[in-house]
Amino acid sequence: MTNKVLLNNVDHADLRVITRHGPEFGDGVNQVLVFPTEFEDLQREYPIFFRQDANGDYQAVALLGLDKDENLFLGADGWNARYVPAAQQRGPFSIVLQAPRPGTAGEPEAMIHVDLDHPRVSWTEGEPLFLPAGGNAPYLQHVSRLLGTLFDGLEAGGPFFETLDQLGLIEPVEVEATLTDGTAYVIPGLFTVSEARLAAVAGQDLERLHRSGTLRAVYAVLSSLGNVSSLIDAKLRKSAGR
Repeated sequence: MTNKVLLNNVDHADLRVITRHGPEFGDGVNQVLVFPTEFEDLQREYPIFFRQDANGDYQAVALLGLDKDENLFLGADGWNARYVPAAQQRGPFSIVLQAPRPGTAGEPEAMIHVDLDHPRVSWTEGEPLFLPAGGNAPYLQHVSRLLGTLFDGLEAGGPFFETLDQLGLIEPVEVEATLTDGTAYVIPGLFTVSEARLAAVAGQDLERLHRSGTLRAVYAVLSSLGNVSSLIDAKLRKSAGR
């Protein structure tokens, strides 16, 4: 259950958010949703793949582990990576489009909401959201930028995958790994970009990929695949107790 309310500096003047990472905060997952607006940051750390939701629509995910509920980037000192996916950074916050007041003109306004039942929410520890005088604290400013990344990413995701699908650039792939003790892993249901088909794109289609920014994002996805070997190495170290 959630208890999402509109964030404000009166009711939530003393609200704080715990920013450390751990399974108790929902970080014990082996995949996390990611968005084209963060691919360049993600590709330095994580393998990026695609998967289909219940409606058959494509989504991007960063692969974090091989076992269910396993995040190999979590350690005793928190999340061990230079960049944490935005969906995991956002914690209890979300954006809700609020309609204009009756009788007024204008576009719906994006407003920050907070889930008061989220495990990161506290009144006694963590980062403050508001300054004593009522202004936004640095952490809330960071959250606002982060939610902007997520909002823009959601907007960009549809056209991104539509373009790739139209050009036939999405293909299924299986991630396979065998540990030294013989334990084998196969992660089904993943997709990636076909390098062979991408190399054959030319003319107006190539121009379209370039001008829309899709080509840059695609190269980030392909570059990220080298991180699969790093993920397997992390699994081997964990299995060896190191």
